[in-house]
Amino acid sequence: MPALHFSARLARFRDRLQPNDEPASHWLRRRWRSLGTLAVLCLGVLAFDAWLGTCGFEGCPSRAGIRAFRPGEGGRIVDRNDQFLGRIALVRRVNVPLDAIPLHVREAFLATEDRRFYLHNGLDWRGVFRATLANVRHLGVREGFSTITMQVARNSFLVNKRYGRTLRRKFIELRLTQLIESELTKDQILELYLNLIYLGNGMNGVEAASRDLFGKSVDKLTVSEGAMLAALPKGPSAYTPRDHPERALRRRNLVLSLMAENGYISQEEAQRDESAPLRIAEDEWRPDTGSEPLALDAIRALIDSIRPDALKDGDVTVYTTLDLAAQRAADRAVLRQTTLVTRETQYAGNRVKEAAQGALVALDPRSGDIRALVGGRRSKRGFNRAFNAKRQPGSAFKPFVYAAALKAGMTPATLVDDEPVEVTQGRSVWSPSNYEDKYLGTITLAKALAVSSNASAVRVSQTVGIPNVILAARRNGITSPLPNYPAMALGAIEVTPLELVAAYAPFANGGLKVHPRLVRRIEAADGTLLWSAEIAPADTVMDARDAYQITSMLRGVVDAGTAKTIRDMGVKGPVAGKTGTTNNATDVWFVGYTPTLVAGVWFGYDTPRPIAPHASGGHLAAPAWADFYMNGWREPPASADAWAPPPGMVMRVIDPENGMLAGQWCPARKNEYFKPGTEPTEVCNIHTEPSSEPVFDEPQSFPVPNPIQKGVDGIGKVLRRIFRF
Repeated sequence: MPALHFSARLARFRDRLQPNDEPASHWLRRRWRSLGTLAVLCLGVLAFDAWLGTCGFEGCPSRAGIRAFRPGEGGRIVDRNDQFLGRIALVRRVNVPLDAIPLHVREAFLATEDRRFYLHNGLDWRGVFRATLANVRHLGVREGFSTITMQVARNSFLVNKRYGRTLRRKFIELRLTQLIESELTKDQILELYLNLIYLGNGMNGVEAASRDLFGKSVDKLTVSEGAMLAALPKGPSAYTPRDHPERALRRRNLVLSLMAENGYISQEEAQRDESAPLRIAEDEWRPDTGSEPLALDAIRALIDSIRPDALKDGDVTVYTTLDLAAQRAADRAVLRQTTLVTRETQYAGNRVKEAAQGALVALDPRSGDIRALVGGRRSKRGFNRAFNAKRQPGSAFKPFVYAAALKAGMTPATLVDDEPVEVTQGRSVWSPSNYEDKYLGTITLAKALAVSSNASAVRVSQTVGIPNVILAARRNGITSPLPNYPAMALGAIEVTPLELVAAYAPFANGGLKVHPRLVRRIEAADGTLLWSAEIAPADTVMDARDAYQITSMLRGVVDAGTAKTIRDMGVKGPVAGKTGTTNNATDVWFVGYTPTLVAGVWFGYDTPRPIAPHASGGHLAAPAWADFYMNGWREPPASADAWAPPPGMVMRVIDPENGMLAGQWCPARKNEYFKPGTEPTEVCNIHTEPSSEPVFDEPQSFPVPNPIQKGVDGIGKVLRRIFRF
């Protein structure tokens, strides 16, 4: 069938709707009156809800909230001393006061966006009626009538409201406009606008846009450059001079002509500035985030999980437990050491496709507050190794073996064999060996831990029972699976750096389990508390006397054991800790603590592989710990006495080689504290009185023999040997 002519089809449609006896003009007027009535009713409902009501279901902002509002710069993250750490979100905005924005820049925006800004009360009624009629005609929003105040309302309190492009949203915008006009001066509103407005390329506000486009602050812009900024709000992407220079130039010149038309500049000035070339900065401006602490990704993730709408409350402040100096030192130490670990692998003749990774966690053993956190190198984000990487701790797990032993009645002076050992597992026999197959024979528990004897640790774990070792680790805070098999005593399980460090805290604080805390509270811009986390009550999980003895043993690791690197690098004061190295040297650890800080470092590769044949925690992890500690932490002077023995312990002077009471002739002596009833009672019978050769307490002088007499005596000795007399 051939297509009907448009007029014929229109007539047929009209005939179906229009009574035969009703003139067309009457029918059209009646239809328009019906549509108009319906529109008025709809507008009335919307107006009552939004204008006279409560700005929708979420309500209007308070008058104090309007006065306190400032354009968001992405929120603030601060450390425990309220020092700035970084931004929650990357918002490319730099707020500046109105008097820092040149008059000609302000005038460019006024001429382009709202020439009657200082004359109206927030609404340009002529524009309102004109746009409303057009919108009713099309039953939707087709034309705008925004003033600068309305744009402030839209880009501040309405920015997160999800009403779509509807008349309802427009009426709420009008209501907010009136509230803003009633609470703020015109200059305050203009300042908000110039800091809020989006100007393309991710830039918000005139200062950020000026830095991005022209490479300088807004207070240094020329008239033509200011006009270029004012040309952007109409279409930030359409008029960006980087992508569309000719279109941007035409739009800029239009702004200059509007400035002349409104008397801000003369026609001659406008013509002169229209001929000025566009000089755009070669490099795009970005806020400096390259030096932000490596812990911020973890903080942002935590904020997103506990308060995902934080930024909807304006520029919130997140108060963390971090210490800025400690965090900076941690960042440097991990980045420096991962480079060295990578080189170590290369020097060993191995090809390296990826750089080594590292993690560091440092917390206050008294409260659990995290003082420094590094989840990996800056080059690889999204996965926080300190929180989520499951790696074998190796010998860094051994303190829990010895904690179980102390609870079972052993002491640091208890003797254990450091000789090859065999453990039957079903039908097989497991024979772990010491590092470089070195054995010391019979030694004390303290010595076994100091030298990190594998054979001794396995014997101790078999004596007290693996289930009791698991229980000791669980009590202190290890939450990862702990299978019941002999190799677990040597750290053949997987843990995260965070849980291992937190589990060392009871050793440092007298037996109390802590709960790590990273964020203290979140506050809105006006100080309203949005979220908080108090310090969780500590649970007693160890006998304070056992904790003291473990600390005493771990101090020996640092002073004369596998972690002596700590002392060699200049760390002074009370320090305890344990190194860890896994099979094939794929992971290296050191967890160390003082009375006020417990910190652990791990290094390895995301895809496990040997670092180097002789890599160890003492060689590669302990130096990073020392670097962090010396450059990021200052131990309070009073902390030197924090590790005093708990009440009820008895002190004995022992021979550290055999654990017996030190005798008169023992070459080494050590003050050791014991739980009553566990102290040694036998005096050392190994080191007896010295040989009969004289021992001189004071330097002695002897006559110097005559050289001739010395020669004669020598000849005499030879003759006596020959003739045996």
